[in-house]
Amino acid sequence: MSDTIKTKKEIPYKIYLEEKDLPTAWYNLRADMKNKPAPLLDAKTKKPLSYDDLRPVFCDELIRQELDDTTPYIPIPQEIRDFYKMYRPAPLVRAYCLEQKLGTPAKIYYKFEGNNTSGSHKLNSAIAQAYYAKMQGLDGVTTETGAGQWGTALSMACAYFGLDCRVYMVKVSYEQKPFRREVMRTYGAQVTPSPSETTAVGRKILEAFPGTGGSLGCAISEAVEAAGTLGNYRYVLGSVMNQVMLHQSIIGLETKAAMDQYGIKPDIIIGCAGGGSNLGGLIAPFMGEKLRGEADYQFIAVEPASCPSFTRGKYVYDYCDTGMICPLAKMYTLGSGFIPAATHAGGLRYHGMNMTLSQLYDDGLMEARTVKQTEVFEAAEYFARIEGILPAPESSHAIRVALDEAIKCRETGEEKTILFGLTGTGYFDMMSYEKFNNGVMTDYVPTEEDLARGFEGLPTV
Repeated sequence: MSDTIKTKKEIPYKIYLEEKDLPTAWYNLRADMKNKPAPLLDAKTKKPLSYDDLRPVFCDELIRQELDDTTPYIPIPQEIRDFYKMYRPAPLVRAYCLEQKLGTPAKIYYKFEGNNTSGSHKLNSAIAQAYYAKMQGLDGVTTETGAGQWGTALSMACAYFGLDCRVYMVKVSYEQKPFRREVMRTYGAQVTPSPSETTAVGRKILEAFPGTGGSLGCAISEAVEAAGTLGNYRYVLGSVMNQVMLHQSIIGLETKAAMDQYGIKPDIIIGCAGGGSNLGGLIAPFMGEKLRGEADYQFIAVEPASCPSFTRGKYVYDYCDTGMICPLAKMYTLGSGFIPAATHAGGLRYHGMNMTLSQLYDDGLMEARTVKQTEVFEAAEYFARIEGILPAPESSHAIRVALDEAIKCRETGEEKTILFGLTGTGYFDMMSYEKFNNGVMTDYVPTEEDLARGFEGLPTV
């Protein structure tokens, strides 16, 4: 493997694609999967949902993308490609300074997705979903957001296309990250802390869990209900669904194209995992090669120990939201009633995992690890001091495991090539960094009893 790696002088610190090399189509990983992800089911009838069943909730073209598991490449409309040019291609960075500091023979690369105002990869799908909403003639969209990156990205995309944007932000993040909230409002979005008194499902959740800091499952329920009551609106979302992972494949396609230009082949590919969109987007073309028998890679999903969907969840059908008004998805889940602790990686506090990634994990094609948040922030500060980028707490889960793997290479002498996704920046997360620096940040790992309460609400399918 090391013979294919060029010398340090030949490989730049940052690798950019030229405009002519930018992807013109998203890659649909499901097309190459022998075992397809299970279909979405109607929560009442338990029957697979059709295009017509989903039309009251999602945009028409996004439904087609959600249900398509046979078309390998889906063209990116020119309007979206033009928008991408504002901040893409995102750089693929060789972490020379980090390698030297660690004293490791490993070669470390990261794909940096924080070089846009939203500060994360979320804009890749936000602009696509806003585009399809505009083409359908909608007045606006509703959504949820955890840490706020998705809400920020969607507010930017909606402002670009002149759409109204209603965001339900997980209450604990709404309070922890006021500046993220204000960026959304600057772009014209209406932001509501969730659970709220503005929806029937929000009031029901507050009655059952007084004083709760909320969860992504809660916010999804409110956003879906709001879309149904506002008229010419649809619900859009920033993770979990296959349509989102499709749009995020732009990350992996760019990464692979840049690596191929320099003859680089990663041994280990690492991504943080909440709902799964950034991880799925990064690994998509590499996993496609593995599925087709063309190459082999080690894929590692990194999730918070406080919300361990892969590592401690069950692979069953479950509601996608706490209010149990969304379809049923077969995924690794902690139960839609599981309310995670108020940790500082808000974007990873979702009870379930993307259906495609769940199937791949169940098939043994990827592995998963959990890390505690103090370990995550230790890695974040270490990385920031050496590589000069202040990473988001979510991204720092991947950094933590990348460091672990590089240290392992130092101990064994193996010259592995490590690739991880740096999904965004942490400049709106300074309250979290403050708690870590003040020594008041704690770790939380749910007990078996905590998990059992979430599993109690799993539907029978």
